[in-house]
Amino acid sequence: MTTSAPTTAVRTGLALRGVTLTYPDGEHRLTALEDVELAVAPGEFAAVAGPSGSGKSSLLAVAATLLRPDRGEVLVDGVDAGALGERDRTALRRERLGIVFQQSNLLASLTAVEQLLVLESVRGRRPARARARAEELLESVGLAGAKQRRRPHQLSGGERQRVNIARALFGSPSVLLVDEPTSALDHERGAQVVELLAEVTRAHRTATVMVTHDRDLLGRADRVLTMQDGRLTTAA
Repeated sequence: MTTSAPTTAVRTGLALRGVTLTYPDGEHRLTALEDVELAVAPGEFAAVAGPSGSGKSSLLAVAATLLRPDRGEVLVDGVDAGALGERDRTALRRERLGIVFQQSNLLASLTAVEQLLVLESVRGRRPARARARAEELLESVGLAGAKQRRRPHQLSGGERQRVNIARALFGSPSVLLVDEPTSALDHERGAQVVELLAEVTRAHRTATVMVTHDRDLLGRADRVLTMQDGRLTTAA
């Protein structure tokens, strides 16, 4: 018997409690996350900084319910993801989580607005206002008018990342997980993307976690944490 994810829930954000994750490493196991504690409330923008190999990607994968930790709990709006079967975990991920990937991964043949609309087909829904909502979201991230009808190769790197953010918000997620969103951008465009993330976090009341190695772009976060050797600590 599996525990079903509720169809409605009060937004309480994201919580990781005592999360430990290990990987096989020959005859031993490598610890990727060790006793991680993290709570992010709706409307809060938390940044996790750390070098490559520190555990940032593992943190996001566990928070996104893509990996099950060895120990600990992952709660999304109070729902314990570890208590769910695979079907209900997938539903939780689809309905409550938005993910902004490091690379925009946009479909080359689709326009900016179509990048969002295709998600409704994946969800099996065709609401009448889907296009209007997609256009509103794109406009809210700074892509209005003709830019909404452009394909990825006609957009700048920063504009493609804005489509990526709008796409992640299209399902009205409670939690927004952001993976190195500025890695392919210059400093100015990277700063603009981080500023946008801060704005959409407040406007959409998402519990947002951004992981990055670039400490120069942390000023807009409400809270900055450091990941080192799988341990999460408050930044000094």
